[in-house]
Amino acid sequence: MKATRIAYSKDLNTGKYAQLEEQARRLGAVRSLVWRLYGSISGLPWSDRQIRDVWIADGTAQTFGVLANAWKETVRDAVADITANREAAKRKVKKAIFRHIADEAERKHLVTLLKRDQWVADSYLSRQMRRHWKRGRNRTHNQIVVRSDQYKTFTLADSGNVWLAVPGLERRQLVRIPLNTTVSPTGTLRLILRNRRAEVHYQIDAKGTKSSGRPCGDRETGIDKGYSEVLTDSDGKRYGTQLGDLLTSESDHRRTKNARRAKLCAVAERAERRGDHAKARRIRDHNLGTLKRDRRSTAWRCRVRDITYRSVHAVVDKAGVIVAEDLTKTFSSRKKLGKNTHRRLAAWTKGVTAEALQTVSDRRGSAVRLVNAAYTSQAVPFTDILAVRKGDRLHCTECGAVWQADHAAAINILYRASDSDITLHTPHTRVKQILRERADRQRSRLPDQDSSTRPLCRCGERTIQPMLNSEQ
Repeated sequence: MKATRIAYSKDLNTGKYAQLEEQARRLGAVRSLVWRLYGSISGLPWSDRQIRDVWIADGTAQTFGVLANAWKETVRDAVADITANREAAKRKVKKAIFRHIADEAERKHLVTLLKRDQWVADSYLSRQMRRHWKRGRNRTHNQIVVRSDQYKTFTLADSGNVWLAVPGLERRQLVRIPLNTTVSPTGTLRLILRNRRAEVHYQIDAKGTKSSGRPCGDRETGIDKGYSEVLTDSDGKRYGTQLGDLLTSESDHRRTKNARRAKLCAVAERAERRGDHAKARRIRDHNLGTLKRDRRSTAWRCRVRDITYRSVHAVVDKAGVIVAEDLTKTFSSRKKLGKNTHRRLAAWTKGVTAEALQTVSDRRGSAVRLVNAAYTSQAVPFTDILAVRKGDRLHCTECGAVWQADHAAAINILYRASDSDITLHTPHTRVKQILRERADRQRSRLPDQDSSTRPLCRCGERTIQPMLNSEQ
């Protein structure tokens, strides 16, 4: 497993940044050309080496205006991105195969065609790939990929900080970048130019970064992702409770700022139509910049990641096995919650939480088990009865117990790991049907089925008590 490290430039002067920015702009055009010509079905049989050979032979490479190693590494990186995009679509198609195809031999045949990139000849696979594999386009014009043998590092004696020398636009002319670290980057580098600063991304072996002095716990616990907090476990403990306020405040701030920017854009457009180009240019230059916005967004993302990783570490402190939902899966809701609520929910950080669970568990030796989370926040724990949810409270329709919804979901997720009827890829409609069938079987075993005074469950008297009992 690899871990990514980032080193930042320190006091990079304007001339060097301008050289790197021009080189990144030209390499962005190369990346766009790769996506345009080979980013769809026509690029299936092509490798990065074949593309390079064709462009060298027909003279296309002479028009790039950059050194050969620079554009070749860009082609390799763009082809890898296209391949990753296609493989992500294959994963969705594979789920569709197991969901819709019942015959085991047919499943195996379709998966084999998909794996060997021979899905073009099959009509079903072609339809599924057209549905899930959308043609992409390049929007990256600020990156430079530098091969491991194309740069040099050296250290100054007075400060001890590392300097990085990378190739520029001209042969044998290196651009020397001061870094804010004493550790020299290794391997292939990715330079990202952002906010007048160069970020140097490189990978190291994650085996050397394991937290040997901080072992994991020995329990098995279920966790549920929330909005007001990062995680809630099956014991009812909440982690990262400041996340909700952070997401809400940033979302509301962006709404206000974007509304004001829209008014200024309208003023600039009206000035442009009147012929007052000087006023429109002043507004765009001094009022519609993105430097401060990007800086605030970067700081906000860092705070979210810090809170998330601290929360996951706290869970791993007591759990050796963590049962969680698949946070990489997208969910669609038909509920109309209002513009403000939908805007705030769009800032959910499921991807960061999924990354933190995988990274922290790998380094500290715990295990993460993914389960199907359908209806876990709507079913009463221990009973499989679909309750009535009002906000963050879950009301049992049989015994009247009130559960905190995230706590109930974490308990259901924990017990879902041993549920042989509900697998990870069981459709949510089938999950609902299974839960209703189980609840009906419990009702049929009651001595007096016509009695309305005898509750079906007594979930409030279980070992794990509802969190809201003390609040009522």
